[in-house]
Amino acid sequence: MARELRCGDVVDGCDGVVRGTDDADVMRQAAAHAAEVHGMAEVDQDTAAALREAIHDT
Repeated sequence: MARELRCGDVVDGCDGVVRGTDDADVMRQAAAHAAEVHGMAEVDQDTAAALREAIHDT
């Protein structure tokens, strides 16, 4: 089953959606999204934890 993260569940106003085969895949894509869209060079531990909690099955 695929996994999904809706950025707006963590960052108000963002409509980005990342889908992957597993949580690690989603987190890699989320880090790329954070850099490209939100200008984050690195995802800090608190944000990473919030992102992990927001990942769900599609």
